[in-house]
Amino acid sequence: MTDIQSALGWARAELGEVENPGLEASILLCHCLQCESVYLHTWPEKKIETSLLDQYRQLVNKRKTGQPVAYLLGYRDFWTLRLQVSPHTLIPRAETELLVEQALGLDLPKNAKVLDLGTGTGAIALALASEKPQWQVTAVDFKSEAVELARQNAVINQLHQVTILQSNWFSALAENKFDLIVSNPPYVETDSPWLKQGDVRFEPSSALTSGKDGLDDIRHIAEASANHLCLNGFILLEHGYQQQSAVHKILENKGFSSIHCIKDLANLDRATIAQYRQAVV
Repeated sequence: MTDIQSALGWARAELGEVENPGLEASILLCHCLQCESVYLHTWPEKKIETSLLDQYRQLVNKRKTGQPVAYLLGYRDFWTLRLQVSPHTLIPRAETELLVEQALGLDLPKNAKVLDLGTGTGAIALALASEKPQWQVTAVDFKSEAVELARQNAVINQLHQVTILQSNWFSALAENKFDLIVSNPPYVETDSPWLKQGDVRFEPSSALTSGKDGLDDIRHIAEASANHLCLNGFILLEHGYQQQSAVHKILENKGFSSIHCIKDLANLDRATIAQYRQAVV
C-alpha cells in the first residue's frame, strides 16, 4: 500500500503541465479520502487503501487529459455556496462573483424582483438569494439539464424561494418586469483560439460562444430587456475584457443610461452595469 506522501509525489509529477500541480494533487486526494488538506500534512505516512488509491490514480489520469477538476469532483464552490456541476453547464468562475458583489451594492427595493438569465448551475441567482432572502429571484436557462441542476443546487443549499424556469432568454417570462436583470451570457467569438485551451475544451460551447464577435446574445438581451425592466431598473452583464466599448454602445443604443464598466481583480474590464430610464423610440 502507498502512503499519502508518496501518492502526492506521484500525482505532482504526473500533473506537471497544469498550472498548480501540487494544489490539484492535494485537492483530488482530499476528495478521494474525504478529508481536509490539513490531514494530508498531518499524516503523510498514512497508508491509502487500494480501492481509494485506484480511484485517485483514475482522477489524476483524467486530469492529465485536461478534464476540469470541477467535473472530476462534481462540484465547485462559488460565493458561500457549494454547487453541483455537470458538463451541461459552464463551471462557475471566481470572476463572476463580481456580478454578485455589484448586484448586492445596488439601491434596489427591499423585495426587489431579480432575474438571472442563463443561470447554468444557478450560481448568481442562488448567491443573491442567500444574501437577500427577501428578494424575489427568478433564474432561467434554455437547457433542461441546466434547469434541473440549478434546482438541485437550490435544494442542496436550502434556497427554495428561488424560481427556476426553462426559458430561451425571456421566452417564458411573458410580461414580467424586474428591478434587476443580471447575466453571465456567452460572449466568446466562435473562432476564438481560447476555445482550444484549458478547461473550456470540455465545457458546452453553447454557454461560451455567441457569434462572430461574441456579442450576439448581449445584443438580444439588451434589446429584450427594455420590455422586462421596471423604470430605473438595472442591467448587469459580464463580458470579455476587450468588449467594454462595444457593450457600452449596444446598451446606449437601446435606451440605457448611467452606463459604467466594472473591473475585476486583475484590473480588466469584466462587467458593465446600466440603468433603464426611458422608452426606446
